[in-house]
Amino acid sequence: MNFFAVHYSYADGAEAVVALRPEHREFLKGLKDEGKLVASGPYTDGGGSALILIRLPESATVADAEELMNQDPFHRDRVLDDRTIRAWNPVLNIFPED
Repeated sequence: MNFFAVHYSYADGAEAVVALRPEHREFLKGLKDEGKLVASGPYTDGGGSALILIRLPESATVADAEELMNQDPFHRDRVLDDRTIRAWNPVLNIFPED
């Protein structure tokens, strides 16, 4: 499996983010149900950013991760200030394999 770290930046409490959050969480639930979501959640410093960890097949690239995450309502409706997706190598992997 290949892992990808997806960093979102957005205005904490922004009306558009709050309005889309239920749909965004349904999108993430779908990824979880498909076995693609490893973890997700906001940073706790109040800065309005979040981290999403996804896993895709061994052949997957950053472009594949971008294509998948383009379906997120937060990206689709352009409420993010920034999004960065990077390949990630969990050298000490604590996440269970399916």
